[in-house]
Amino acid sequence: MATGQRTTRERIIEAATKLFYGEGIRAVSVDAVAAKAGLTKRTLYYHFASKDDLIVAYLEGRDQPNLAAFRRWFDETPGPLADKVRGIFVELAISAGKPSWKGCGFLRTTAELAAMPRHPAIRAGAAHKKKFEDWLAGIFAEEGLAEAERLARRIVLLLDGSFAQVLLHRDPAYMEEAGAAAHALVEMARPRGGTGTA
Repeated sequence: MATGQRTTRERIIEAATKLFYGEGIRAVSVDAVAAKAGLTKRTLYYHFASKDDLIVAYLEGRDQPNLAAFRRWFDETPGPLADKVRGIFVELAISAGKPSWKGCGFLRTTAELAAMPRHPAIRAGAAHKKKFEDWLAGIFAEEGLAEAERLARRIVLLLDGSFAQVLLHRDPAYMEEAGAAAHALVEMARPRGGTGTA
């Protein structure tokens, strides 16, 4: 029975993810999620007490896959540290060029819930962004870069700013320019005489 419940829960989250990311959380009703999952609304509410709980589950489901993608892009980009950081932006620009790309799900959800700053989904989004920032700061500190935490925060600002600009202009070049700026920041922070490799 536990397996069946888990499978049903996963089906609901998968349906919610497609709809919430594609159309926005406010535009999608619980009925629509249930229909997408091929379930009754009663079954959905058996697994999720409210739509708010489902929104949180949607974001939490994106957390680790997104972080894993950032780490993979970083690791697979050849060259020194600055190149690897820029590689994350390059890959995001490629993703942003696809018709299915709708921006950052965490930022879009936060924007829709701006009037409810204590909503648990906003906390989930903030936690995701902080994990990425802390991961970068850890890498920068290991490499001996100056002010690793401040540098990581600046990279996050460039990243999220580029999400906003690409969403506005539908031009992935903004992501690439942000990557170039991130590359320059990392290069400037590199210890003199160091290689800056990860």
